[in-house]
Amino acid sequence: FINLTMPHPRVAVVILNWNGKALLEQFLPFLEKSSYPNLELIVADNGSSDNSVSFLQQHYPQIKTIKLSQNMGYAGGYNAALQEVEASYYILLNSDVEVSPDWVEPMVDLMESNSTIAACQPKLLSFHHKNQFEYAGACGGWIDSFGYPFARGRVLEDCETDHGQYNTPAPIFWASGAAFCIRARVFHEMNGFDASFFAHQEEIDLCWRLQRRGYQIYACPKSIVWHVGGSTLPKGNSQKTFLNYRNNLWMLAKNLPFTTLCWVLPIRFALDALAAYKALFSGYPGYWGAVAKSHFALLGKLFSSIGDASNKDPKTNKLSGRYNGSILLDYFIKGKKTFLEITGTNA
Repeated sequence: FINLTMPHPRVAVVILNWNGKALLEQFLPFLEKSSYPNLELIVADNGSSDNSVSFLQQHYPQIKTIKLSQNMGYAGGYNAALQEVEASYYILLNSDVEVSPDWVEPMVDLMESNSTIAACQPKLLSFHHKNQFEYAGACGGWIDSFGYPFARGRVLEDCETDHGQYNTPAPIFWASGAAFCIRARVFHEMNGFDASFFAHQEEIDLCWRLQRRGYQIYACPKSIVWHVGGSTLPKGNSQKTFLNYRNNLWMLAKNLPFTTLCWVLPIRFALDALAAYKALFSGYPGYWGAVAKSHFALLGKLFSSIGDASNKDPKTNKLSGRYNGSILLDYFIKGKKTFLEITGTNA
């Protein structure tokens, strides 16, 4: 519910596009039906070569287009594009998302109700299986002791059916970059995403830094969208594997206290190695190579970033959405397959 007697905060929905002309053609009509009255639709083009920009100019001249000279990845692309966007709230939306007409209002209502909420996400369902949660964030992201992300409605590769079990707004650890709503002022206050991530898990890093500053991250299940997923780098792509492992490890190095990192990092290296050798013996040598490359990349970053200023930010132990256990142990050894079974809560 939005109080109609009050002005509607300006919201900018920004799609970062890279060679996604077909997706824009398919999903922009849904966005055009959004009912929020103070909404601007923007496409930031990340150096596409597929005539995306000419398509927008011809068929959607009313949509603002920001042209970036080269592919700067998700992190760098949004950092650059949002310098040119004025709004109270940014919603960073993947190009392969179908939205419902009233998807914006619940998120704005939630954010307006509590100034400590810096970011939130809608309920993410699968475009191909409409009643199933989608991998990229389901109904709000959590993280375990060793840095493995999971979500309300998704543990590892298992996505639950939506029975309304996560329909309560709740504090979470991270909001999905597939549909990421954030206060514009706070985004710039935090200097945006870490551009060195390029793509994958930069939103988790930002949410962690936000919580360390005392902000909250929330799931907003009254807002519902349907996500295709894997449209830019498909599952199994070696570059995607490398970025996921490297960025996750770098996120831990940036945000964990040093004493905690000293025991978490060796365990993570061992767990990563197990996954890599399992893939190698299953006939996926590219996966093994990507994991090994990510470990060497992390070590290089650690040696070159001793005393990094990011580790000097204020830290708080009051982090929502953090599970003090191992989802790998729970999933593979204890046979727990759902968020509720692992955490003991739907919140």
